Amino acid sequence: MSFTIRFHDTHLPVFSNNWRRFMLWGVALVLLGLFAISAAAFTTMLSVVILGFVFFLGGAIIAADTFSFWWGKWSGFILHSVVALLYFYVGLTLIGNPVESAAPLTMLIGVFYLVIGAFRIGTSSSLQVPGWGWNLVNGIISFILGLLIITNWQEASFFIIGLFVGIDLLFLGWTYIMAALAAKTMKATRNR
Repeated sequence: MSFTIRFHDTHLPVFSNNWRRFMLWGVALVLLGLFAISAAAFTTMLSVVILGFVFFLGGAIIAADTFSFWWGKWSGFILHSVVALLYFYVGLTLIGNPVESAAPLTMLIGVFYLVIGAFRIGTSSSLQVPGWGWNLVNGIISFILGLLIITNWQEASFFIIGLFVGIDLLFLGWTYIMAALAAKTMKATRNR
């Protein structure tokens, strides 16, 4: 039994006709990755603060739901209030203490890169879209980044999130650029 899924001939024209879009996305991701690498400490702190705002807004949504739906239903009201307070607390902690919060988030991001790397390795091998080898390389790099983060997470937590996010964006952009070049070649070949 094979898990390989190949592009059908009907998908190839759509893929090849959109090569400019893939190229644009790839260049944008490479530039964003280079910025994140060059300002790794800033990228780390910005990532922590943005995540804090996401948690804080999540708490606000849960609180609004709690007071609009669970009011008067004490068991649900209390449980949802506690969850909302936890979201607020985590959000405010991340926003108020981004340097101290970076260490545990570094470990979480390390796990994320392990999982996303394994996923990219699996999907690139099974889907095999044109230029799939670059996606495989991207998956391997993401997996290695996850291992590096987990093994050094406390010592380098101030800059490692920004650095590795930048590296990931850089290689993801390169993957898009390679896919765009493959699509352009396919279009040129098809038009002959």
